[in-house]
Amino acid sequence: MADVTDDQKAVCERHGADFVPTPRDAIVGVADNVGSGLAPLNGLRHRPSETSGWFLWAGDGWSDAPDFFKPLHAGHLADRWPEAMPMFGLAPGWRFLLAPQHDDVWFDANLLEHDV
Repeated sequence: MADVTDDQKAVCERHGADFVPTPRDAIVGVADNVGSGLAPLNGLRHRPSETSGWFLWAGDGWSDAPDFFKPLHAGHLADRWPEAMPMFGLAPGWRFLLAPQHDDVWFDANLLEHDV
């Protein structure tokens, strides 16, 4: 786990983000299309409440359907989608987009205005 934490800290440092770790037992909202091969992989982090604040989906859009995101422990993501793990140290308000040979990380203050 130390390597993942080091990777997470490096991502935060590179982008000027605060490091706010996501515990392995924290809940992440994951769309069914994650892991389907659809790109890019998108992630955003709201303020943690009963969950980690993280939501992941694949492709260009998402749905507002109440069952679009399914709960999953962050620890299970390490096995299924290891490419997302370095991003899980980003603080609330941060977003990422991962695609082959491309990654983008940015701050979105709008994410801090809404509770989830």
